[in-house]
Amino acid sequence: MSDKRNTELAIRAIHDVLDHYIASEIPEDLNLIVDGNPIYKLAQHFLAQHDLNFDITQVIGLTNQDEISRQYRPLKQIIERLNRTYKGNYRGTHGFKSQNGARAHVACFTACFNFLRPHQSLDGEVPVRIPFVHDDAKTMPDKWIRLLSFGNSVLQYQD
Repeated sequence: MSDKRNTELAIRAIHDVLDHYIASEIPEDLNLIVDGNPIYKLAQHFLAQHDLNFDITQVIGLTNQDEISRQYRPLKQIIERLNRTYKGNYRGTHGFKSQNGARAHVACFTACFNFLRPHQSLDGEVPVRIPFVHDDAKTMPDKWIRLLSFGNSVLQYQD
């Protein structure tokens, strides 16, 4: 979370994505789809100096005026749709007084979006279904309680 977009944050974000592959190997054909902000190209250059290599495809503008836009815009639109959903959820908060409040909001939004909220594109299913959370729980508060309980049990198991 930040109030600005700069090269350092782009490097961090891309590095977080690449961390997924560090245990194995970054695929030779890894291609990140981004908007037209030049910070992503700078991040790519910086990370290449540290032997983290991948391609960047920039989808620029709001219309499909070129072949790259026609081919890759649907992938970019997935992220843009997520951003609109988050902004719609965030607007009612009128901002946060601290970074901790903002982090807590992002954590709760992410939990709800991935584990509790049915998605129209998934025919009313949640992206990640946890049987313990969904089986026999009829109301959203019950699902929240089960999700928090599940998360707490996972943390206790890790200690």
